[in-house]
Amino acid sequence: MTSSTDLAALICSRLCHDLLSPIGALSNGLELLADEHNPEMRARCMELLDQSAKISADKLKFFRLAFGAAGGFGSTVDASEPKALVEGLLGADSKVELDWSVGPSHLTKPATKVLLNLSAIGLDALPRGGQLAIGAEDHDGATEIAIRASGPRIAFDSGIGQALDGSLPEDELSGRTAPAHMIRLIATEAGGGVQYALTEEALVMGAVLPQAEGMIG
Repeated sequence: MTSSTDLAALICSRLCHDLLSPIGALSNGLELLADEHNPEMRARCMELLDQSAKISADKLKFFRLAFGAAGGFGSTVDASEPKALVEGLLGADSKVELDWSVGPSHLTKPATKVLLNLSAIGLDALPRGGQLAIGAEDHDGATEIAIRASGPRIAFDSGIGQALDGSLPEDELSGRTAPAHMIRLIATEAGGGVQYALTEEALVMGAVLPQAEGMIG
């Protein structure tokens, strides 16, 4: 069985992988800026540095809530916060259109983590653009989350699907599949579950998380 330490190490590996590109671009940009004397090229370098810095900051903010303990344990999150984080992850020039239909004004911390991580999986499935529809509602004491990624040539690693439904052997977990495994653990520990369906047109993922008594919906 994968220990919490092993899972944390795999997730850290994934976060480092995702941050390597924008931070590497920052390093390269600084090197170019140091050797560049043409005013126009220096301005272009500064523009690229600004873009890379924003991408890095947006990813860190997303990871802080999707994987960390931002705001403390057991607290609820204003639904506008995960929306802003997903929008930041998409970026201003994204080819992916966001359809946000989250009903509750606040989400529990576990529901927020599941929603953000499923959203990231959905976004990764749209390398050629498309639409990312994110929905959530409270029903019968539980938060129901639905993510639909639709677009041309959906890209979805079967290992991620196996991690979501629990059929992937734990000794085969990797940095790529660890977040999906974490989502399933969060949902099942809350007394709920997660599922997905894949077609040529769309990847649909859903989760149900019963709310602890007294939680804000």
